Amino acid sequence: MKLLLPLAVAFTGLSFAAMAEDAKPIAFEANFEDGTVDKAPKGAMAIAGDFVIKEEGGNKFLELPGEPLDTFGMLFGSAGQADWSAAARFFGTKTGRKYPTFAISLGGVGGYRLVMSGGKKSLEIFKGDESVKTVPYEWTSGEWTKLRLQVRKTAAGWTVEGRAWQASATEPKDWQISTEVTTAPPTGRPGLWGSPYSGTPIRFDDLVVAPVAP
Repeated sequence: MKLLLPLAVAFTGLSFAAMAEDAKPIAFEANFEDGTVDKAPKGAMAIAGDFVIKEEGGNKFLELPGEPLDTFGMLFGSAGQADWSAAARFFGTKTGRKYPTFAISLGGVGGYRLVMSGGKKSLEIFKGDESVKTVPYEWTSGEWTKLRLQVRKTAAGWTVEGRAWQASATEPKDWQISTEVTTAPPTGRPGLWGSPYSGTPIRFDDLVVAPVAP
């Protein structure tokens, strides 16, 4: 996966951070702090949905409204394939027995997604719209949750793996879900996804895409 330095220019309205040569390199980091409230972030591509920047308590974030009830996505950055990791924060709330679903992806619309489904109490890996692996996961409504997805090349093919945790806690060391594939992952841009099935908005923040740690 190749992400070019001009991303920092192309993504007006997003904030980017470059790391020192001896630190873990970051392809880009978007926290929306430089974006315009009630506007979509420039340079991103909405697949569907009215994603706009909102602000609360001095913090800006991307927000998807609570209706209509469907699946929506927005892609960022440059097209890539494997040996990259993507992470972001997500916030949603349940309404009665209705829960939101949200996800982070690598490889474009047809690529791999790490999906948190509150109603199913699960963490899933999807390829496009097809679920390929599921594990149990207890999500907490009204708390920021972090997801990390990575796709890395191995001797036998590729490994797709993910984990989820409350943003206020330390990131777990172990991957909670993984699957081995022999077909090359699709090439495409990383993305954020949401399904506001609870009828309440979903928020997204602190998107980071970086090379897989050696």
